[in-house]
Amino acid sequence: MDRNVYTEPQEKPKAIMPDPVCWPTPMPYLVSTTEGVSPSFQRLHWHRELEINYIRGGTGFCVINGIKYQLQAGDIILINGQDLHRAFETDHLVIDVHMFDPGMLAMEMRYDHDLLRPFREQGIQFTNLVNRDMPAYDELIAILLNMKEEMEVRAPSYASVIRAQLTRFLALVNRHGALAEGEAAPVKHRGIHALKELILTMELNLAYPWTLKELAELTHLSPSRFSALFQQAVGTSPLDYLIQLRLTQAVHLLESSDEKIIDIASECGFRNLSNFNRLFRQLFGVSPSEIRNQRTKKKQ
Repeated sequence: MDRNVYTEPQEKPKAIMPDPVCWPTPMPYLVSTTEGVSPSFQRLHWHRELEINYIRGGTGFCVINGIKYQLQAGDIILINGQDLHRAFETDHLVIDVHMFDPGMLAMEMRYDHDLLRPFREQGIQFTNLVNRDMPAYDELIAILLNMKEEMEVRAPSYASVIRAQLTRFLALVNRHGALAEGEAAPVKHRGIHALKELILTMELNLAYPWTLKELAELTHLSPSRFSALFQQAVGTSPLDYLIQLRLTQAVHLLESSDEKIIDIASECGFRNLSNFNRLFRQLFGVSPSEIRNQRTKKKQ
């Protein structure tokens, strides 16, 4: 194989591209319930919209800007626009994911400029993980559940009710959720955004047989320093993350194309089919052929 084929994408990337969000209604707000964490959200990603996660059950963890948070039932997580994040399940993780464009609260912010402080001042006065000991925490959960119900039923004036509930949620977090004087917030990892270009290069060149030395050279760091930076910021080693990216792409191709499994393995950077099958089952708990068979059954 010509190792020069995949060295650079045709156009040098500037950053990881944001994940697109499609709104189900004219209001820029959506809520969905996820069971487990799909491969696409195990990869490092970001979006411009604001996100509120309510952990309905189970356990897991997420990495936000290089900070790792353990997740359990009852937790509330705030994710700001442009925050690089990824999540993993450890045991039957169920999450209500609320996403919204801050522009939907433009009228409210005319009268309360601090309404979005819980997002804007993360790492300063607020943390991604809302303090469960804060006053009104139970009310925050009730609001999130009510917003979900309103979105599902869509009774008359549901959009106004959701806007009002979201405003109250943010006001309560702003009032009660700020860190106490002298209490330090987790420090955002300084190198996380510097890795955006590198990670996109990896995503666009999955078939290239990257070595640790080559990846480190793209960041102008020594392999040891680069590995330490990447591990701290992303939560896994560079080559392990590359394997996750390759396997995630393999799932996409298995579900969306009729390519042979051996061709998909090669296209995603695996030179050995048995190694591809082993790593695939290790990460997803099923074989590539089982994923392909599930797709075939759905088409019948």
